Amino acid sequence: MSTEENKRLVRRFYAEIDKGNIDAMDDLVAEDYRDHSPPPFPGLGSGREGLKQAFRLFWEATPGIHEIEDQIAEGDKVVTRLTARGVHEGDLPGIPATGNQLTMTATVTHRIENGRLAEKWSDKDLLGFLQQLGVVPTPGGTPE
Repeated sequence: MSTEENKRLVRRFYAEIDKGNIDAMDDLVAEDYRDHSPPPFPGLGSGREGLKQAFRLFWEATPGIHEIEDQIAEGDKVVTRLTARGVHEGDLPGIPATGNQLTMTATVTHRIENGRLAEKWSDKDLLGFLQQLGVVPTPGGTPE
């Protein structure tokens, strides 16, 4: 695949997540997918099935959208800088629903193999995310 095709694959991945289309993961993600930066919740599996579990968890608890800010591709890798926005409508493990608006920035690197996402590394603003959920106090000592 060309770098432009790889970038389209990653954009489609986020578009399908935003639609809540979990079935698309079978076409877009390798069965032995490796997430080097998994969500901080226990009990999620590995591979494509683990990704689907995380997808369901976040889709049900924090429905929203991913806005792609930038993408750079070289060889079999695509780096995407994005902003995720949603609402904390449902419970996350150990975190009851707050109704809070959520915004999280991330830089994600995907490796593509045989036309599917094979690996992922990400740097996410988890501190800001946890502050918006009221789990961690903001600077000043009070949760948002």
